[in-house]
Amino acid sequence: MNSRPRVRYSARSHVGLVRKVNEDAILAMLDEGLWLVSDGMGGHEAGDYASRLIADMTASIPPGLPPAEKLNALRDTLSKAHKVIRAEADKRGGKTIGATVVSLMLANGHFVGLWAGDSRIYLLRDGKIQMLTSDHSFVADLVRDGKMTWDEAEHHPQSNAITRAVGVGDELELDKIRGELQPGDRFLLCSDGLTKYATFAMLEKALKELPLETVSDRLVQMALDGGGADNISVIVVEVV
Repeated sequence: MNSRPRVRYSARSHVGLVRKVNEDAILAMLDEGLWLVSDGMGGHEAGDYASRLIADMTASIPPGLPPAEKLNALRDTLSKAHKVIRAEADKRGGKTIGATVVSLMLANGHFVGLWAGDSRIYLLRDGKIQMLTSDHSFVADLVRDGKMTWDEAEHHPQSNAITRAVGVGDELELDKIRGELQPGDRFLLCSDGLTKYATFAMLEKALKELPLETVSDRLVQMALDGGGADNISVIVVEVV
């Protein structure tokens, strides 16, 4: 795609220190300007199935589509994955299987994020971090009502209770955010295995100070140092 901005990225996924299976999946399609993180739920053999299916189906989107068509193809693919996962859950006796999804697409000097669940996109711009996504979760409603901060929400007893996921509910509802790119922008896509342990200030410092070659490793290490009770997935995308 000729209109894709010049970008670099680094990515890492780690099983953590407690789980036996990595139920996260990450996808990086640099040539297509598309990145994705998915965090599976439903226990191993279910959560890892769901997140991997989402990543694999997204990877099969035809290359070279114009940006608007690619965004539509991504939406359609995630909706198809939702139906496939629901059918698989029925086949397995009706147990809940699902996965969060967060994706970033860059084209024509713009970014678009699509998501469902509590995996996140952050943007570091001019040395300041902002969270572009808003979690679909019980505690997110408390944050939006002004009852606590995002950092406080990570320690709430119901911090894992999400209200949207691919494979859960009748229809998949995706939220979207878009904006213009600026040189030097750094995007962070991550699962909640990182954000349970890293405050906004910690993320901002790492994204601001570390080179792309080491920043993903450092972010994962932060989560491991904090306890690493969940799988940890990180993608950092830098606009050159």
